[in-house]
Amino acid sequence: MKVLFVCTGNTCRSSMAQALALKELERAGVTTVEVRSAGTATVPGRPASEKAVLVMKEMGLDIAGHRTAVLDKKAVEGAGLVLTMTGGHRREVVRVCPEAAPKVFTLAEYAGAGGEVMDPFGGCLEAYRQTAGQLARLVRLAVDRLLKEMKEGNAGESGIENETGSNTPESQLPVPDS
Repeated sequence: MKVLFVCTGNTCRSSMAQALALKELERAGVTTVEVRSAGTATVPGRPASEKAVLVMKEMGLDIAGHRTAVLDKKAVEGAGLVLTMTGGHRREVVRVCPEAAPKVFTLAEYAGAGGEVMDPFGGCLEAYRQTAGQLARLVRLAVDRLLKEMKEGNAGESGIENETGSNTPESQLPVPDS
């Protein structure tokens, strides 16, 4: 199983979510899940933001070696589950790969929580800490759900339903409130 986290630049939210998910999977003793991240509007090969690196270091995680990846159809097709930071990111993933709609969720949606993950980019260190805290909570819930679904044999395209419905065309995806 491969999980793909998606945000805009792949320098803050999705890179932190990737590290947090790897930590949760390690805690659970799971080695069969691969975790990646990508950005909808980034340049490949850039490092994580300095503040994201610092906040993750405070949490005992090292993302200093992270390099950005651009969201593309191949990455989406290769993932069994795609978790985005916002509804806008979810719509972009489905635009890139319409057949992936059944396996694309916002992280908050998949975790059973509401809302979206705030973007700390350009903010102060405390904004990054708040986002990291939000991500830690949501990722923990999402990993718990994923592991439960894997145990039941229904993780990925076949057993997960998102709020958009399993075959909802991009044009019918809900627009998040702004």
